Amino acid sequence: MLDGLTATLVAHRFYVLGQSKIEIAADFGISRFKVARLIDAALSQGLVRVEFAPPAPVDVRLSDELRSAYGLRQAFVLNRAASTGPRPQVRRQIGAFAAQLLSETVTEDDVVGLSWARSVNAMAAAVRRLPKCPIVQLCGVQAGMDMRDRSVETVRQVAEVSGGDAYPIYGPLVLPDRRTTEILRRQPGIAETFAQFARLTKAVVSIGAWLPGESTVYDAVSPAEREAITARGARAEVAARLFDGEGKPLSTGLAHHVLAIDTAELLKVPEVIALGYTAPKAEAIDAVLRSGLVSTLITDTPAAEGALRLRQG
Repeated sequence: MLDGLTATLVAHRFYVLGQSKIEIAADFGISRFKVARLIDAALSQGLVRVEFAPPAPVDVRLSDELRSAYGLRQAFVLNRAASTGPRPQVRRQIGAFAAQLLSETVTEDDVVGLSWARSVNAMAAAVRRLPKCPIVQLCGVQAGMDMRDRSVETVRQVAEVSGGDAYPIYGPLVLPDRRTTEILRRQPGIAETFAQFARLTKAVVSIGAWLPGESTVYDAVSPAEREAITARGARAEVAARLFDGEGKPLSTGLAHHVLAIDTAELLKVPEVIALGYTAPKAEAIDAVLRSGLVSTLITDTPAAEGALRLRQG
């Protein structure tokens, strides 16, 4: 009884009052090793319960399992309740979480790249605070989008919050041929933005599946090119760059007629935060995580569970 009471008092000092084990040892006249044993005893006997209250609806266990399985620096998985609902609702939560993470990690020494996607656009809408740093567009404008949803607007919006320089790409993402792409890349404004790619320290990208409706690039190219790329084994797309099921970069004709950061430059960015969610993208997420491109993933429960099954299978 006495040991149990002592263990409770010691644990209270440690967890609630924030005292160090050395301070507690001095107050109780025991060694710090005894303090450590009492804290362990308080936990094992149920005298103390440690609970976590994440600031966002995150499944802590699944997040850590995903991080460990793929060797990521960080993984954040929306819990099942937050993952349930219409896709736009899940997208807003993914974007809000990415905005919070960016606000907490970006410094004035960073150069941040943004690859357009609806989830990245949701992030831009949710960002409220950023240090002053350059914001760089990683790929051209998607055809058929409202102006408020285009990548130029996304970069402008985040740069306005930051107060840093904006480097947009005023040109289409998918171009008709290689010659047009090379001409546009030499245009002064676009060339200035492309010159920033080597300076990037962080990038926020979206993982697209090479499927109808799951990648804006897939939907933007011709049916013949789509089929040819599918036949080459494409499973995923990030910033208009393709990966096969094993995470290997694919070199196809598409690489020569898109205005976008190339795969080698993207792989050199020290911190890549990837947003990918919903069950249909599980295979694409698995492929991109195998590539070693991503350091931090923000996803939902169905996509995380699907990716883990592929990883463990």
